[in-house]
Amino acid sequence: MSNRETYAPGPAAGARVEKNNDAWTLVLVRELRHPPALVWEALTDPAQLAEWAPFDADRSLATVGPAKLTTIGAPAAHATTETTVKRAEARKALEYSWGGGDMRWELQPWGDNGTRLTLWSNINRAWISAGAAGWHICFDVLDRLLSGAPLGRMVGPGLMQNDGWQRLNAEYAQQFGVETPGWKK
Repeated sequence: MSNRETYAPGPAAGARVEKNNDAWTLVLVRELRHPPALVWEALTDPAQLAEWAPFDADRSLATVGPAKLTTIGAPAAHATTETTVKRAEARKALEYSWGGGDMRWELQPWGDNGTRLTLWSNINRAWISAGAAGWHICFDVLDRLLSGAPLGRMVGPGLMQNDGWQRLNAEYAQQFGVETPGWKK
């Protein structure tokens, strides 16, 4: 049996919502057993992003400047977003926009050679629990990739049919006090 066949996400944890009137920011924190240099490469290298992230990048995100991000599973007319990497401090911070919202990643040394990875993502309230569920699974996939036991990318509409994603979506919706989007298996 493959790692992917036995994978089941843990309970909804490590996420919160920051509200500023109608603007909502999803904040996810994950403590990884991998050093900041390895996590930075996974956040910026197009080949590694293709193994875990919900989008492909047309170039390394390790330097400021224009980039194109292509969302996996999105309709062709909306799949590619032109963005600008606004901040790229190696092994510390990365900022750009994707899907109509700003994203900020921060990496902090944690424990014995690990990384505390924090993502701030401006997201529409209607998508907040779905976004948390999706990023939760992406972070799991990232952790397994860096551990040498890759699961393969798990994103897009197909993921929304997954029992683990469905459960996480409901758990995060309850935590955040929002309705779940109307997707059902």
